[in-house]
Amino acid sequence: MNTNTRPAWFRRAHRFLATLFTLSVIATTVALAQAEPIMWMSYVPLFPLALLMITGLYLLALPHVRRWRAARTA
Repeated sequence: MNTNTRPAWFRRAHRFLATLFTLSVIATTVALAQAEPIMWMSYVPLFPLALLMITGLYLLALPHVRRWRAARTA
């Protein structure tokens, strides 16, 4: 895969995960607001949140790594 297309793919995945996380938080809020809450629903947002953290850290580090590599080759 071309290195220029990888960040675009990660950004798209990060946006999709953000949407998925938001929907899971809304579903969890609704489920826990019921008369008899579904307690396992409180764990549903954790998986998209973990994936968001991984993709977010990658996107955060990407410009610094590029700058470091450019300085190293110069």
